[in-house]
Amino acid sequence: MKKVLFILLILCFLYPGQAHAADHLTLMLDWFPNVDHVPIYSAREKGFFEKRDLTVEIQAPSDSADPLKLAASGNADIALGYEPQIIIARGAGLPLKAVGRLVGSPLTCLLFLKEKGISVPEDLEGKVLGYTVPGMMDYLLDAFVRLNGIEKYTPVNVGFSILQPLASGKVAAVMGPFRNYEPVAFEMEGFEASFFEIEKFGLPTYDELVFAAGEGVWREKKELIRRFLAALDEGLAFTAQHPDEALELYLRAVPEASAEMEKRAFVRTLPYFAHDTSLDREQWRAFGRFALEYGMVDREVNMDDLIVHP
Repeated sequence: MKKVLFILLILCFLYPGQAHAADHLTLMLDWFPNVDHVPIYSAREKGFFEKRDLTVEIQAPSDSADPLKLAASGNADIALGYEPQIIIARGAGLPLKAVGRLVGSPLTCLLFLKEKGISVPEDLEGKVLGYTVPGMMDYLLDAFVRLNGIEKYTPVNVGFSILQPLASGKVAAVMGPFRNYEPVAFEMEGFEASFFEIEKFGLPTYDELVFAAGEGVWREKKELIRRFLAALDEGLAFTAQHPDEALELYLRAVPEASAEMEKRAFVRTLPYFAHDTSLDREQWRAFGRFALEYGMVDREVNMDDLIVHP
């Protein structure tokens, strides 16, 4: 018996990695799994997390408003959110840290049907305009309208029912759809969509998808989160270098996804993935000033406090 115990002790010294379980993190997506998340699934399926002694449990929220709240409360280690949403949440007092990015430029657009004859923002004068996410997209819509000289419009919350109000003429355009996703969904339904890229019409650029953690989780698990981000850097690089394989890994991991839809959307998504997870502090400061000017927050958000140091 003593000889067996001695051998086990020697094995623990020789193979210390096998003597404990890998560190665990929970990741709450911004919404249901889709091709915006391909680098995350690539990092998992290619073993980039495992290589860093991490297991990452990927979860989907029941509501897009939940992820940042779950992160702030510590009920999710990391959550995906949107830069404007994170700045607004931090301005409202949620204890959040922005730790890295996944999509490094806006996907959000002002979407409309091509058949409606809209070609310039002025064509929206006096129209009913929809938005998807209250507390964020209504602010972006109002800023777009003001920046582009539209003097009168009626805002309407359409939720995530986008095609029906557009097709029926109840709204002329909707702020909030993603330019890589909804136009593809519309095409598959027989409609041709067009859109205004909001960063080309006066709004500052921003990171569309951002990893955030609660302040308490960041204090306790910053080294794990840094390992997570290092794995994501590898996942982003792999996706850029091997897009076909990355997409196949995602489709195998998410078999319920519509393969035809995801393949079409992925082609449009590839140019928008960040080169790496690092955040540009000056870009965030610029958007923070914009958020304050256009009433998204009622006080200046300290970006040095919000964004973690490398």
